[in-house]
Amino acid sequence: MPIFYRNDTMLFYEVTGEGHPIIFTHGASWDHKQWVKQVNFFKKDYKVVSWDVRGHGQSSLPKGPINPDDFILDLIALMNHLSIKKAILCGLSMGGHISLRTAIEIPYRVKGLILIGTPCSNSISLNQKLFIQINSLSSKFLPMKTNAFILAKMLSKQNPSTFAYVYNTFSKMPKENWHRIWSAVTRMESKDELHKVKCPTLLLIGDHDIITNFQQPLLYTKISNTELRIILNAHHCTNLDNPNAVNQFTLEFIDSLKV
Repeated sequence: MPIFYRNDTMLFYEVTGEGHPIIFTHGASWDHKQWVKQVNFFKKDYKVVSWDVRGHGQSSLPKGPINPDDFILDLIALMNHLSIKKAILCGLSMGGHISLRTAIEIPYRVKGLILIGTPCSNSISLNQKLFIQINSLSSKFLPMKTNAFILAKMLSKQNPSTFAYVYNTFSKMPKENWHRIWSAVTRMESKDELHKVKCPTLLLIGDHDIITNFQQPLLYTKISNTELRIILNAHHCTNLDNPNAVNQFTLEFIDSLKV
């Protein structure tokens, strides 16, 4: 099993293909398998890396509170472990925000950004604050399988086949781990530092993504050298709902980088 350790955290990853590296980072409560259709599409011409963020999938989660910076440091440690000096970073939701924070904090390690359904803040609107509070309360009082069913049902409206993946990955996560992960994810903030992103950036948003769609104009306005593309027939699980469109827009963006 391909693993490495950063301090006391075991991190799982997979690498396929050869060429310029693309690193895929999944959304909260999911795992590296989210990217299967992207891995299979890009491995012919690129070195494709997918990994499990701490506390997800086959990666461990040490005891104690999680510092949001740990996500960034884990990603950089993965790059160091694989001797990758600079990579294209692609992430969805939490994974997008981790990639975004990495480009802000350590810009010389990032060739380009692909941010799918990515938030830059958890305090932009009252609706979002309410969503986070409701999510936190439901996670506290409802069984994980119930929470997983509710989330999977909501996110699979555009593509019913998405239900099984979302439900299975979320329901397997220990509740105590999820509370700590969600606390760290909701403490990530980037809205006042978007101008620090210097690499070319592609924003992808599902046309039915009601979770992060309202943040895309801010990202588009504040990050220079940015493209925004709408993925049709897709909710927040954008790359699962419409993988062909995500792959095509991503390929066009990577080609424009001339790697």
